Amino acid sequence: MATTQQLQDFTQQVRRDILRMVHAVNSGHPGGSLGCAEFFTVLYQEVMDYSTDFTMDGKDEDVFFLSNGHISPVYYSVLARSGFFPVEELASFRKLDTRLQGHPTTHEKLPGIRIASGSLGQGMSVAIGTALTKKLNGEDKLVYSLHGDGELQEGQIWEAAMFASAKKVDNLIATVDLNGKQIDGSTDDVLPMGSIKGKFEAFGWDVLEVKEGNDVEAIQAGIAEAKSRTGKGKPVCILLHTEMGNGVDFMMYTHAWHGKAPNDEQLASALEQNPETLGDY
Repeated sequence: MATTQQLQDFTQQVRRDILRMVHAVNSGHPGGSLGCAEFFTVLYQEVMDYSTDFTMDGKDEDVFFLSNGHISPVYYSVLARSGFFPVEELASFRKLDTRLQGHPTTHEKLPGIRIASGSLGQGMSVAIGTALTKKLNGEDKLVYSLHGDGELQEGQIWEAAMFASAKKVDNLIATVDLNGKQIDGSTDDVLPMGSIKGKFEAFGWDVLEVKEGNDVEAIQAGIAEAKSRTGKGKPVCILLHTEMGNGVDFMMYTHAWHGKAPNDEQLASALEQNPETLGDY
């Protein structure tokens, strides 16, 4: 078991990776990536039972699907630092003919990536299908997925949510990154969704909230509680309240850094706020 300090150090290094990756190619999505750094850290360093001897079917192990694929920088960083591929490969992010494309894809055969994601709304359907497969195979492992709150404006999410409860897909834990922001502004300004908790409950899900979604201990407790609710006839949803751009003062409390890279001066400031802990690539 990792200590809280170890998880925080891991998260801090992941933030450095995200910032350096998007800066190097002047392209990418740092805001949501930074906001989910703690979640990915806890999931891959503490929660999931997986093998870095990667297979696409993920048989007899927990699997994860990133639905909001634009936050690939945090995904790639955590996969690399969890042993799926060399950390040095992060330097190839978004470059031509590399395995680390702007949105995760499968034809490059990057270990850890099981679906192409970026077309929003599709990840939950894939996660449900995988969860049902594990049930048919008699596995006791879980399926995890992550979704943006803006992504919930996609109709396919709700078709999938309805199906999951109807078919009692109770080995699925879907997490929503609830930061209240999307590329064009706040989610309430773009398309108000009312009570997301109420909606999932109305669709037959068991819902819990993690109010401190950028605190590793709160995330640990939240996922542990979610796991305790699996196997009881309902899919489980975690509403994870995060801050977009977390850990970098000028990127927080705004949607402006959803898809914008820092310049040289901004990068230096951001890295100063997040000193190296595990070694840069």
